[in-house]
Amino acid sequence: MATTTLPSILLTTLRDLFSGDDLLTDPADCWPYGYDNSKRHALPQAVTFAREHDQVEYLLRLCYEHEIPLIARGRGTGTTGATVPIHGGIVLSFERMDQILRFDPDNHFLIAQPGVSNQAIQQAAAAHGFFWPPDPTSAAVCTLGGNLAYNSAGPRAVKYGTPRENTLGLRVVTGTGKSLHSGTYTTKGVVGYDLTRLIIGSEGTLAIITEATLKLTPLPEAKRTMRAIYANMSAAARAVAAIMAQPQIPCALEFIDGAAIEMIRRHSKAKLPQNAGALLMIEVDGAEESIDAIAAAVATSAQVAGCLEVRIANEPSEVAALWATRKSLSPALRSIAPKKINEDVVVPVSHIPELIDGLRALSEHYGIPIVNFGHAGNGNIHVNLLVDPDNSAQSAAAEKCLRETFELVLKLEGTLSGEHGIGLVKRDYVGLELDQNALHLMHGIKRVFDPKSILNPGKALPDCC
Repeated sequence: MATTTLPSILLTTLRDLFSGDDLLTDPADCWPYGYDNSKRHALPQAVTFAREHDQVEYLLRLCYEHEIPLIARGRGTGTTGATVPIHGGIVLSFERMDQILRFDPDNHFLIAQPGVSNQAIQQAAAAHGFFWPPDPTSAAVCTLGGNLAYNSAGPRAVKYGTPRENTLGLRVVTGTGKSLHSGTYTTKGVVGYDLTRLIIGSEGTLAIITEATLKLTPLPEAKRTMRAIYANMSAAARAVAAIMAQPQIPCALEFIDGAAIEMIRRHSKAKLPQNAGALLMIEVDGAEESIDAIAAAVATSAQVAGCLEVRIANEPSEVAALWATRKSLSPALRSIAPKKINEDVVVPVSHIPELIDGLRALSEHYGIPIVNFGHAGNGNIHVNLLVDPDNSAQSAAAEKCLRETFELVLKLEGTLSGEHGIGLVKRDYVGLELDQNALHLMHGIKRVFDPKSILNPGKALPDCC
């Protein structure tokens, strides 16, 4: 689809539309915008930096007319290659379209542009006594647009839900250059089809988001954070099921397996246990007058057979160290195995023990270390295959191991991705989960939104029909 250079008439129009350094065409300048955290890379033919909705609309019309691929990009923190311009074209960066446009505390919402960081949204909301529940590990740098494109949630999803549950409406531009509003400013509304939830999680393949109306939640009065240590992962998995079966839902329930604990010990300021099989980080929130009773109830439910210790963190520094440990996991593992394979599968909570046992068997069978951590409260497990790319035999085994991992997840009534998305790296496995009728319908939806397939082509869906 792409040519080596953009048509001269298109370049002339782009220079009129994007002034100064808001347009990059030199390959050396464009090169840094062709990657994401998957470590995959491709060179775009141009990079544009939008600052307002009308620019995006006009740019889409140009791309539609000239049949030029357009790939929306935030800060490149995604791990699936979803922002890699594999067919060339134009990368549309939203890093300069980063304003909060409206704040309505009485009606519990704010409207923001896609380039604003998750952290900036949290800070703005907190100043008025609110928060936006999605909180990915990369919240300090990841953008709202990326959170919506992947439906990325983070630890709080176990209690408060994902971006789909916390976004009221969108302003978008389709692949034909037409603008539309979806959703409402209210928490109830059933007029027409739910395009908001359809577009969220579609990885920029249906429409480009230029504004989002976010549903805010009042900040809780109090929180308690605790750490539970287990002899093995099976015991920890049973504890997760027990915790989620009682009425007091944690606002975060994270787990780290024993292999991960040992690997990150030197990267953490927290006092990590020796020879532990697994660790759970549990956080509860609520009213000040009831928070201790909530914490006690959850701590009691965590004390299953194989539990070695449940400890409530008493000092803010201890809480901070625990969360810093959790957030340092992926970077620490990447420093150990730069080419590791990181998947974020999901299974029903009651099936976590079977998943962990199955992963242990696969690790032993293929001789590949597998380290697991993640959002245990909703069964969203980050499975890390620590592959040595210089070992050709191990690289070949990793492909078989990965496929068997996905087959195991589906056998356990799970799904292949919880929040990292599909992008490029997982696209060829989608057919394991979705049947041909579903794929046919999805491709039809894609054609309605994007008839010339210029929006992030080659991502999310395998070829079909």
